[in-house]
Amino acid sequence: MESPVSLRIRSYRSDDAAATMDVFRRSVTGIASHDYDDEQIRVWAGNTGTPTQWDMRRSAVHTWVAETTGCDPAVVGFIDIDDTGYIDMLFVDPSAARRGVASQLLDHAERYSAANDIARLSVHASVTARPFFRRHGFRTVETRRPQIGNVVFVNYLMIKPMPV
Repeated sequence: MESPVSLRIRSYRSDDAAATMDVFRRSVTGIASHDYDDEQIRVWAGNTGTPTQWDMRRSAVHTWVAETTGCDPAVVGFIDIDDTGYIDMLFVDPSAARRGVASQLLDHAERYSAANDIARLSVHASVTARPFFRRHGFRTVETRRPQIGNVVFVNYLMIKPMPV
């Protein structure tokens, strides 16, 4: 792991839509491209909807962004979680990968879950993200093959019980 990034974790705002969409696309095309083929990457990275739809999805759940500190802060990651403990998205910009950003975001979501009596976390982890979630105490309960259009992907339903 490279040296950690100095971050501030804060709540998502609607004006973060473009930055988080960019992080998502860069993460899929840069990081996940090692585990998925070109067609899967193209379809997955393009599956954002409009900026308004993206913002509505982020605003409908609890979403936090990781922003670098300093003179010119930049969004380098984000996570969201719903009231049942489902993590729909956890993405980090390739420029900040393997520097503790995802771990800090997940830690923030776990603290939120504990404070709000959420009994377990769940995620549909990509092939790329599965080792990360396993290192953080999630276990695989199902291998899935979801589709976007006619393109099939592999991902994993993973869960982590939370202390009550």
